[in-house]
Amino acid sequence: MELVKNIFFNTDKLVENSTVKISYAGYLFQKGVDEVYIHYGFGTDWTNSAETKMVKTELGFQSEVNIPTTNYLNFCFRDNSGEWDNNFGQNFTFPVEAVEAVETVEVTTDETPLALVTTPETGMQVHKGLRKTYIWSKKVKLAIYKIIHYVPKLISGNYKRKVEE
Repeated sequence: MELVKNIFFNTDKLVENSTVKISYAGYLFQKGVDEVYIHYGFGTDWTNSAETKMVKTELGFQSEVNIPTTNYLNFCFRDNSGEWDNNFGQNFTFPVEAVEAVETVEVTTDETPLALVTTPETGMQVHKGLRKTYIWSKKVKLAIYKIIHYVPKLISGNYKRKVEE
């Protein structure tokens, strides 16, 4: 997901107590530097600030950041010669969402844990659904599988329709 021009996250939203992969293809990457470091911190005062060397790929630099319980993730980038990309002095700041209270229960049929969430409006416990991006990725994978599996059969004429008896 692209949140700011040339900065991408591997998730739709930042959630506390999780890990996010940050991809950077901004000014320093476009300039052609060999090394980029991400300098990051949390909250409005950059608590627990740290710096990590990013991995260079064909599409930019990448790094993973563990997000603790906080309300903001702040970061900026620098190269090995000390030149910064800090959003013109504003830094890159993104809100972090709190984790919902979740209880885990075991399902007896297939031993798969499901999450129950208590909704604040009604006080009822409901099953937490799969994230929309996960569902869409499954649909895309299934469509690609069907295309790869059935299109060559259709083209070659080796596809036989099942006849109902």
